Amino acid sequence: MEPRKVFTSDKSYVPPVRGAQKKKKTIVPKDVMNAQKTVRKNTLTLGKVIRRTCLVLLTVLVLAVGAVLALCHTIANGPSPTVRNLLVLSAMQASATKWVPGLFLDDAVVEQIVADSKVIHKDVISLDEYTAASRGDQSVETPGETPVDEWADAQDGMLFDIISGSTYKAYVLVVKDPSRVYVGTSSDYKSGKIGARIFDITARDDAVAAINGGEFYDVGGQGTGDNPIGLTYSRGSCVWDDGYRRTFIGFDKENRLIVTEKMTRTEAEKLGIRDAVSFQTGNLLIDHDGDNIQLYYADSNTGTAQRTAIGQRADGAVILLVTDGRTASSLGATHNDVIDIMVSYGAVTAGMLDGGSSSMMYYEDYYTNYGMDESTLDQYQLRGLVNKYKAFTYPRRIPTYFMVGKE
Repeated sequence: MEPRKVFTSDKSYVPPVRGAQKKKKTIVPKDVMNAQKTVRKNTLTLGKVIRRTCLVLLTVLVLAVGAVLALCHTIANGPSPTVRNLLVLSAMQASATKWVPGLFLDDAVVEQIVADSKVIHKDVISLDEYTAASRGDQSVETPGETPVDEWADAQDGMLFDIISGSTYKAYVLVVKDPSRVYVGTSSDYKSGKIGARIFDITARDDAVAAINGGEFYDVGGQGTGDNPIGLTYSRGSCVWDDGYRRTFIGFDKENRLIVTEKMTRTEAEKLGIRDAVSFQTGNLLIDHDGDNIQLYYADSNTGTAQRTAIGQRADGAVILLVTDGRTASSLGATHNDVIDIMVSYGAVTAGMLDGGSSSMMYYEDYYTNYGMDESTLDQYQLRGLVNKYKAFTYPRRIPTYFMVGKE
């Protein structure tokens, strides 16, 4: 039997619903309804703004990355090998960016650029001619004039200079007494402790100045500086010997700076080494044989970076050098730039130390001693760091430093 049909007054069909109750109509006040509409409208508007902003930022980021990649590809494969090599070698100076050149160039090309950068040629100059022309020589006097005492205005037995080159700013400390310079170590290298920061180690030793020292494991720029690499001496004792042979840089017990390649512990003991570190290979910059000065230039090593080096003049004074780098105002110094700075200060022996984010120079109260405007210094410089440390990182922990004890 078919269900009974129900018709309304307008003849429209309404299906019957069993058990249906009459629905109560909810009346919402007009002001509340308007407020709800406003909230929904504002929520939709805010959501649209956020989505559109994110879309714009994402688009800008994609375009920027694309532009950088396109630029790098153009430079890597374009018409200027000089610019390409400079950028490749600059990237290879930092542990965190060594992988970048491989994105745009074949590994064989990168390896060849690096190999070419290690090709050294020696300039040989008579020791007498060299020292007579150098800024540190005190034997050259004008007849009838009183000799100038370069140490008359020295602070803490040191001379301090800030110099600028075409691509770098450099900080130089000349220490009159070489016996004050020694290697400070962060630990005994046996207890597994991480490296020390420059502020902590200078405070611990009550040192007046310091620069960073030798090599250590630093994969991707994340090394903790717990142990050095290569033969290391401190205060007359061998504190580390892992068998790796690197450029050896240090002082003997006669306070003479010795820089050479592949020093063994047996050889170091025979030479009476008191303080020394090691850093990679090919970092001998200047040496002499008693008659001539040899300058070890690397013309193809055009990479700019933060650099650290140590040298010694004929009169025994020690030259500590650190350069800024990786900033718009100071791209950094090249291998040859460091040699030229050392030559200008009269170095007869010099070697390159660890660079990049390890490059640091500390000099206690230098800005007070030299009347510098403290408002121009950053937070680390106000604590004694002389150079501008790279952004976004705290001055890192490393295992060795060349320290300058107080007078």
